[in-house]
Amino acid sequence: MPAHQRSAALAPFVATLSPYELGPGSAGVHRGLPSSTMSITIPETDSLEIAWLGRPGSRKRFRAVVAGLHLDAAELRQEGGTRGVWLTLSPLGAGALLGIPASALSGHVADLADVAPAMAYLPEQLAACRSWPQRRALVEGALIAGRARHEENTGGQELRATLAALSGSTRVQEAARLLGCSRRHLSGTVRTVLGVTPKEYQRLLRFEAARGGLVAAARAGTASLAAVAAASGFADQAHLTREWRAMAGCTPTEWLRAEGLAARGPSGRGGASR
Repeated sequence: MPAHQRSAALAPFVATLSPYELGPGSAGVHRGLPSSTMSITIPETDSLEIAWLGRPGSRKRFRAVVAGLHLDAAELRQEGGTRGVWLTLSPLGAGALLGIPASALSGHVADLADVAPAMAYLPEQLAACRSWPQRRALVEGALIAGRARHEENTGGQELRATLAALSGSTRVQEAARLLGCSRRHLSGTVRTVLGVTPKEYQRLLRFEAARGGLVAAARAGTASLAAVAAASGFADQAHLTREWRAMAGCTPTEWLRAEGLAARGPSGRGGASR
């Protein structure tokens, strides 16, 4: 199947599919931020160590890892090689490609081989690929095969409508009204499918909007937390900073600095205020 056909077939289910580089040297560390999607991280070599920030004793090692929706940050450490492939799945993609509801891994991580045994070969075969197009084709082929195995789990209209209503509303009650159901019914549906409450899902969406806004503003050299907060649905800059401390374990400015974005901009003098 040509690349464009594979991508089109996966478009409703895969939000992101890209290579990653954790940093120079033999060990790379990355802060995994809260997310409204499921993610799959596949190192090219060695394994990946993950620890939830603020959860003592949570450090575990995985050959490749699947993470559910989560409201906490995690530390990802990869020894012996710092490259790999990272992809995120929409809630629809969890059932369509992996055969499980997103709620099955909410707030947790698991080895890819345990969640999708048919994909257990991916780390070794990725290491043998010589280029990104080859690696992308390998992963997309595995996902297409997963879709064929779990076609009955694609689900669709009701979940799409539910997520759209929550994304387009700032209040859960308003989303329930748009869907023509009670708030209690909406809460039950979202918990069953996503493993989080509707309010928590909206919190994740707001956080992700702020993350995207921070990156875009920093790269343009116009980063302003007040402007990002307003555009992302936060009450004010202080609200944004409190949420980032609670969910990411750092301030937005600290995160931008760690990502190497705090000083970027057209003139090289851009920055972000705390």
